[in-house]
Amino acid sequence: MKKLTCTLFLGLVAIRSSAAAEAPAQPEAPVAEVATIELKHKSSFSLDEGGRNPFWPIGWKPAAKQSNNNSENAGPEIQPTSFLVTSITVDQGARYAIINGKAMTEGQVFGLQFGNQTYQITVKAIQDGQVILLRRDQEIAVPLRRR
Repeated sequence: MKKLTCTLFLGLVAIRSSAAAEAPAQPEAPVAEVATIELKHKSSFSLDEGGRNPFWPIGWKPAAKQSNNNSENAGPEIQPTSFLVTSITVDQGARYAIINGKAMTEGQVFGLQFGNQTYQITVKAIQDGQVILLRRDQEIAVPLRRR
């Protein structure tokens, strides 16, 4: 049954292809020239200063842009009392300290929330009995708080 179906299908395809080859070619339709359109008034959009962009969602306001004028250099000097060192572990290969309740290693950078500003602090060195922190050019020596 499969052979018969396959033979009939192939025969039908052969007949159609031979009929298509014998059919005379139809002449191509002439190509019409495309008319060009000239605009009388081009639309434009200009946003006034303080204007609202019409593509923003209704009620949405853009966040204020932060100026990058050395805001890292601004701010008060950070005192050692801003930090609490509760534990120091000095081993041959690694040094760890618990600073403000978080485990830190040498070279690690963390943020200190001071008022509404966040300052980047780097753990410069962990020594026996104290931790040296670095902010900009300011070194802060924070002693281990013992009970």
